[in-house]
Amino acid sequence: MVNYPKDWEEKKLGNLAFIKTGNKNNEDKVSGGKYPFYVRSEKVERINTFSYDTEAILVPGEGNIGSVFHYVNGKFDVHQRVYAITNFSDTLNAKYLYWFMIKNFGSYALSQTSKATVDSLRLPAFKNFDVVIPPFPEQQAIADALTAFDTHINNLAKLIEKKKMIRDGAVEDLVSGKRRLAGFSGKWEEICFNDSVIPKARIGWQGLKKDEYLQSGYFYLISGTDFYRGTISFEEISYVSKDRYDMDSNIQVKSGDVLVTKDGTIGKVAIVPNIDKRATLNSGVFVFRVIEKIKRKFLYWILRSSLFSNFIDELSAGSTIKHLYQKDLKQLKFVIPTSLSEQQAIADILTSMDKEISDLEEEKEKYIALKAGAMDDLLTGKIRLV
Repeated sequence: MVNYPKDWEEKKLGNLAFIKTGNKNNEDKVSGGKYPFYVRSEKVERINTFSYDTEAILVPGEGNIGSVFHYVNGKFDVHQRVYAITNFSDTLNAKYLYWFMIKNFGSYALSQTSKATVDSLRLPAFKNFDVVIPPFPEQQAIADALTAFDTHINNLAKLIEKKKMIRDGAVEDLVSGKRRLAGFSGKWEEICFNDSVIPKARIGWQGLKKDEYLQSGYFYLISGTDFYRGTISFEEISYVSKDRYDMDSNIQVKSGDVLVTKDGTIGKVAIVPNIDKRATLNSGVFVFRVIEKIKRKFLYWILRSSLFSNFIDELSAGSTIKHLYQKDLKQLKFVIPTSLSEQQAIADILTSMDKEISDLEEEKEKYIALKAGAMDDLLTGKIRLV
């Protein structure tokens, strides 16, 4: 039970706004239409007519029940299974209501049914939803503060996508030799995977049982599920005993090693970050040991390129069993600079670009967490802005 401030009022949504479903369906949408057409998902379609020219909050009546999809202001239309909340009371700020519903409407929707999942929500339920509203100036301040968080998060998301496109383009150009870095002009050579890389993995007789996975310890057990953004996440990693770690030195993993998943979702690539403990591999992962003519970090970026992803796609095409075998890797060929310093320079540039993206993603996650905390504080009156 939330203890709201005494000067906040509780009112039924039906007494604060007009609520109605649309009268269009999927057959009415038009590719490249003039106006937004909101259906029962986050996706925005297009349509050549509009039924609304106003400020509104849109909520699905079927599918994704309890979600609050959009705050809109302008000309638009909605699907017949989408509720448009419009004509707001003079005492209610629409954007404040939007944020209040994002926080509270999902749990309310679930309370309206005894089913495990809600499949539909009818108009009376919408009208009976309790909205707690502070004085109007405070509503505006709360809406502005939360919208500012959202704007920053969305801007970060767009910047991340832009940086990823630039990085991915650089990967394709630099690891193929299509674009050369200033100061390098030496030859590149084509090599076969087996000429430069030795894959190692946990063999069958070493198979681990679930009851051997430890929640803490001194020896990490790296699995495919620990791969995260091209490296290894240790947040939910398992551990093994010293005996299991000592069993095979070929799969003892060190910082900078290149790992690839070979079972399930095959072809995921990670480079091991600086680690504070010893580590070994679970059965679904290869470690690629390189010979002198290729740098590990350069190999990592080859594996992050379309050359390797296309290779994996061809291997798994039409197959229901997803495994990457050592014999399959014999078919993989790629080009490398003969100069190790050029390989290192390429890897350093791409790693720097990747680090910039990772930092932006961490910033985005931080602001998402801050927004969640702000919603809890501001929409319950724990923190007052006015």
